[in-house]
Amino acid sequence: MKQRFVLDTTAITDTGLRIKEGYGSICESAQEILDLIAVARLKFNISCYIPYPTVYGELVSFLRRHECKEDIFIKLDTWLVKKTPNRYEVKIPAAIFYEYVLTMRQKINRGRKLAEEFIWESSAITSTIVAGNNENKKETIEKEIGALIGKFRDKYKTTLRQGILDSSPDLDVLLLAKELEAGVVSSDAGIRKWSERMGLRFVEASKFPRMLKEYLALVDKFKG
Repeated sequence: MKQRFVLDTTAITDTGLRIKEGYGSICESAQEILDLIAVARLKFNISCYIPYPTVYGELVSFLRRHECKEDIFIKLDTWLVKKTPNRYEVKIPAAIFYEYVLTMRQKINRGRKLAEEFIWESSAITSTIVAGNNENKKETIEKEIGALIGKFRDKYKTTLRQGILDSSPDLDVLLLAKELEAGVVSSDAGIRKWSERMGLRFVEASKFPRMLKEYLALVDKFKG
């Protein structure tokens, strides 16, 4: 059976992947992964797709911000198949949609409770400073509340965004994989969770290069 994979942006840019494989930069990791994809395409007819224009545009912007060389973009256009998912024809079970709505409601409730906790905490901090003998009360309040806001943002992001699909590129990855009956390559927790719910094969981004290398090593071994 012909193997197909749909790549998320993190399939190329994941930090864990770079550390695991010893790549020095995002540009280096992109170069090496695209070379592996090229060889896998030629030797095994493995096709790697990228949703267009959502994920493709996101990846190109990311690589340009890191000032990658032009040959990387040529390889990107050569070896990754750009395709827009058929959003009108791909069918997703109602149970998946129902579960997603329940998950979002739970996340929103947790986010509300978290916001309430931080509002009470900020009020207590402000009251303590105002009642104290500090001469620079305004400056102290701004410093303390600023630190609290930073803490709130981190917790809010973890509470609300972890494990959900929070962007159109994320959704396009799943829709295209469903349409093509392909595997998903990503390091995003939300994409992983909903890939499993939809019965899609999931490959962790950090393991994808080694999987391709294993294929190639076995072919060379048997040829030898």
